[in-house]
Parts: sequence; structure tokens; C-alpha cells
Amino acid sequence: MALRMRSPLPSLEGASAWINGAPNAEELRGLPVVVSFWSKSCHLCHETAAQFAAWRDRFAQHGVAFIAVHQPRSEAELDIEAVTKDALEEMKLTQPCAIDNEHTLVDRFENQFVPAFYVFNRKHEMRHFQAGGKSFDRIETAIQRVLDESPDEEELD
Repeated sequence: MALRMRSPLPSLEGASAWINGAPNAEELRGLPVVVSFWSKSCHLCHETAAQFAAWRDRFAQHGVAFIAVHQPRSEAELDIEAVTKDALEEMKLTQPCAIDNEHTLVDRFENQFVPAFYVFNRKHEMRHFQAGGKSFDRIETAIQRVLDESPDEEELD
């Protein structure tokens, strides 16, 4: 069953490799989190990368954590070196990026699409899911909404 609204953020452990370092659960505590799934062979992922990078750069300074997950769609996409080069040079990823060659994270999120975007609030409850390259304004609105939510410190403990 796919993640539903208010589903908890799945564990990010078990990736084959990390680009730009693995996220630290303690550092993510109390922060809104946006997880994006992409694939080296996905033209939509590459077409939307600049817009997503602009949100990352804009919202990260306000405390939103961004994490990318490479979801290989073929055996050719299992080459960690090639994926790393694409992530850094073509996609221009500066956020932590899991290379999920075994689909460990993909399975936890029950993700079937690239690109796919999951927005979690400060309590790490899913508040928005979107796949594909259209209606990006809804993702931006969801990020802003979780950022604007008043953090309730007691609920974060």
C-alpha cells in the first residue's frame, strides 16, 4: 500500500551509496523534509531539476531539508560512478542523494514514479505527494504550507 497523507517519513537507511553525505536523523528532527525520486534515464527529472534546485536553495535557508533518491530503472543505471556524475554535473544536486540500487528506499516509500516528490511536515508526516513534471506550483505551495505550520515543540518530542 502506498504512503498516505500523514504517513511517517520512512527510514532513509540502506542505500547502496550516498552522494553529498547521508542525512543525519537527529539533524532532520523538527525540520520539514522534501524527498525527491529521480532516475538518470528520466528526461522529466532532468527537465525539472533547475526548478527543484531553485526551491532547494530558497527553502533550505528557512529550515527545509531536501533529500534526493536515485531510483534505477534499468541495469544500466546501477553504475554508481555514472549516477554520481549525473547527479553532480547534470542534475546539480547539492543535497544528500541516496543511490538506491537495491530499491530499499523505493520499496519503503512504495514509490513507482520518477520524478516523484514527497513533502513531510516538521513531525515527519507526509503532507503532499506528487509525481510527474506538471503542476509544480502545487509542490511549492505544499513546501510553503509545511514551513508555515507552527511547530509544536511538545509534539516533536
